[in-house]
Amino acid sequence: MNGLGYVLLLLATLGWSFVGILVKIASGMADSMTITFARFGIGVLFLGGWLLLKGRKIRFSAALPWIWIGAAGKSINYFFENTALKWGYSYGNIVIPPVQMIALLLFSVFLLKERIGPKGWTAAALCLAGILCIGWSNAGGEFAEGADGLTTLFFALAGVGAAIHVLSQKSLVKEMDALTMNFVVFFWAAAMTAVPLPFAGDPLPGEFSLAAWAAMVALGLITGLSFLSFAEAIKRVPFSAVIIIGNCQVLFQLLWSAALFHEPITLWIIAGALLFTSGIVLLNMPLGKRVVIREGGASYGSRRVEG
Repeated sequence: MNGLGYVLLLLATLGWSFVGILVKIASGMADSMTITFARFGIGVLFLGGWLLLKGRKIRFSAALPWIWIGAAGKSINYFFENTALKWGYSYGNIVIPPVQMIALLLFSVFLLKERIGPKGWTAAALCLAGILCIGWSNAGGEFAEGADGLTTLFFALAGVGAAIHVLSQKSLVKEMDALTMNFVVFFWAAAMTAVPLPFAGDPLPGEFSLAAWAAMVALGLITGLSFLSFAEAIKRVPFSAVIIIGNCQVLFQLLWSAALFHEPITLWIIAGALLFTSGIVLLNMPLGKRVVIREGGASYGSRRVEG
């Protein structure tokens, strides 16, 4: 049982680690909004098919406010991530998990009125230091004058969107099972991102490419398949292993970008990645309840955050 859990956990981690590479490939043909819609649309088809295979009903719930909040947050996450990846390096989205973690801590303090202890603030400081190291190293690449800062800002907005989605998950998981919850939220996110498509100009401004089409399909499958793999893995694998292996995603991302695109990996990038990974691991090594919400590059307990 544990062996299968580790395999599923590794598959989910590898899937998430390829997102930057796949978006970069797809960006050669499609614009960011089209890629965003494809990630949701194909993911919803996969999750819907899985629900039917399990003999479950497909629900299109829309009454709960957190469904719309979650769909909006995830749409923001994907759109800004895809746009920033188009401009910058394929590993640039490694800063999304630490931004997300900091945003979640701030939401916990100011919205949920929860107490954050020294461990939480230390973890946030490590994440912030890591983000600054990566920004200092010009991780955004070159698109136009000043685009480095704009690219970093877009990755930060993507992290905030991901944090909003996590908040919605923490509320919705009390109302529906995780598979249905993700299907419903992704369905409405697909609807949201489909609305501007007719007004966004040419959705495929680049040259036709089978690789780009395959990349968009793969991104959609990762949206659905990685969730299923991770959900099954956390039932079988110790929490500490989930945190450590899950955050190896950053290492894989740096390896793929260097090997496939020959992008520069500086000492600042490595130092920044080590700093924010340490912060995420520190925050997510509790002694209490083992309940996990997974969001992209990091795992967050649904426990009260006291650090």
